Amino acid sequence: MRAVICILILAMGWALPSFAQSSNASRFVGSGQGWDAVGRLNIANQSMCTGTMIADDMVLTAAHCLFNARNGAKIPAAKIEFLAGLQGQTAKAQRSIAAVYIHPDYVFNRKGEAQMGSDIALLRLSTPINSKGVVPFATDARPNRGDRVGVVSYTQDNASTPSLENPCYVIARQRETVVMTCHVEFGASGAPVFVVDGNRAPKLISVVSAKAIMGNQRVSIGTVLDGEFQRLLRLAG
Repeated sequence: MRAVICILILAMGWALPSFAQSSNASRFVGSGQGWDAVGRLNIANQSMCTGTMIADDMVLTAAHCLFNARNGAKIPAAKIEFLAGLQGQTAKAQRSIAAVYIHPDYVFNRKGEAQMGSDIALLRLSTPINSKGVVPFATDARPNRGDRVGVVSYTQDNASTPSLENPCYVIARQRETVVMTCHVEFGASGAPVFVVDGNRAPKLISVVSAKAIMGNQRVSIGTVLDGEFQRLLRLAG
């Protein structure tokens, strides 16, 4: 998770709409509840992020997770592992990473400032995960302002148990970037943002980049899975 950043509402042309209130109620989610394709990324034995399977051999996360925060060096794929559906000391599956694909426009910033719109990356697993119940998520090009969303994440305070915050809301969108009322903490970088629509399967619509302050309200910043995401998919082949 990048450092807390402040958003200048007037400069960005964003304002808080009246409907943008969230209960910010988080709960822990267990194995078998449909979220096992979300997992923890262990990065060079130094840090952690959250990642989500979008194919049986592909994990989506935030690009900034894949850089050394002290010197800006890219973390080698061999020093990253993915623990799908981690609960306590047990994961549904554990895989090393064979290849890393970072959005071509992303440039790491050691000041801890989120680079909006391109903070996404794909990780190819060493072997596919076909464990029962670990079903990759479909993606969608929305969200739009006012959409009700949820975030599943591992954090430094709850590093071995994922939590779901639902509902929270999209309060602004500007090109490839969204601002949400979701409260996220350190370790949640790369966490998936879902649209949960009734009885339909959740769809992955954004990846968390940072927590921030918008006026007096805690918010989170995400990169949407729109045109820029399609560029990244083509890069990963």
